[in-house]
Amino acid sequence: QVQVEESGGGSVQPGGSLRLSCAASGLIFSIAVMGWYRQAPGSQRELVALITNDGITSYGDSVKGRFTISRDNAKNTVWLQMNSLKSEDTAVYYCYVEGKRSELSLPGFSTWGQGTQVTVAS
Repeated sequence: QVQVEESGGGSVQPGGSLRLSCAASGLIFSIAVMGWYRQAPGSQRELVALITNDGITSYGDSVKGRFTISRDNAKNTVWLQMNSLKSEDTAVYYCYVEGKRSELSLPGFSTWGQGTQVTVAS
């Protein structure tokens, strides 16, 4: 099994910063992609940022220039540094992990964290 644990959500005023963390553990051989999606009430889940094991990143248009994703491959951990936060960034943020299991004869996995709330308000 693969477990994903998120941390770092909370409340902040507009213009402030937060840092989210996500660590994957369990029977993992390798992780190809780690990243974050978010879902606001009444909206569909949307891409925030992804990073490959080679360090290639992609960002949603609404967060480019404000958010930075990074990862430590050895620790199976990804971080999301969120700066210049806006009220429209308020959402539940979900960590996403995709990779191969330790038992290579089994299919690869993709899994989600339980979500962490980020609220940006005065």
